Amino acid sequence: MAGAEPDGAPPRRPPSTRWRTVEVTLLDGKVAVVSGVGRGLGREICLALLREGATVVAGDVDREVLDELEVAAPERLSVTTTDITDAAQCERLADLALREHGQIDVLVNDAYHGGDFLPFLDADLDVWRDIGDVNIWGTLRMTRAVIPAMVERGHGRVIMIVTQGVEWVNPGFGAYTGTKAALAHYVKLLASELGPSGVRVNGVYPGPMWGPALQAHLGQLAEGRGVPLDTVYEEWAQETALRHLVTPAEVAGSVVFLASELATWITGQALYVNAGQWFH
Repeated sequence: MAGAEPDGAPPRRPPSTRWRTVEVTLLDGKVAVVSGVGRGLGREICLALLREGATVVAGDVDREVLDELEVAAPERLSVTTTDITDAAQCERLADLALREHGQIDVLVNDAYHGGDFLPFLDADLDVWRDIGDVNIWGTLRMTRAVIPAMVERGHGRVIMIVTQGVEWVNPGFGAYTGTKAALAHYVKLLASELGPSGVRVNGVYPGPMWGPALQAHLGQLAEGRGVPLDTVYEEWAQETALRHLVTPAEVAGSVVFLASELATWITGQALYVNAGQWFH
């Protein structure tokens, strides 16, 4: 009879309906350098990379935030004070990773200057130059310090943290968004120039993030209006398709994706993480 069990064979059992739990990490064996690890996005990027199995070498101008990160993640983490406007300090951060681990697979450029929030005619252009020295030239210095090791191995991922703000014209934000817009161009340029060497370059463009800076800003708005913070949050969230302000941890997940083999054939791209506030 069709479907009958062969003589002497054990009866067939229905397939199990229980899922097997297999722990899979996306970045086992990878070494990531992260510049800029403040208490918001930079910290969450480091923690997310570590959770996915990467070894992280982190630099920041603020020794205190580095010490806090070491307490939160004592394993597979090295830190050193780094000012990315100083080429020698960028080289030192890259050399630390190579000396301790022999390779650099991922670079995340998160260090930034937030700007002066002044309109053009009121601004000190020397200050704007300082902002550009961090957001453009410092980022490029850090990238140049790391790239030779990636080119030598024929493999690497560079992830620039840009901003959704490059799509908007906001008076008072010219120094910040203008320099980040320049960085957005360099994402494409470097992807084109470094692609033949196996190095991918992409940008993550966060919308407003529900982190320490935005929480403080919305808190001030709420206090000034005499309304609860939740009211202002909901007003801002209503501007997104998903009615949500992304958190630093949620943005960090996109960095992990671009750092992983899941993004092998992605380069020169802009990944907007904004809960649908802006459609690119």
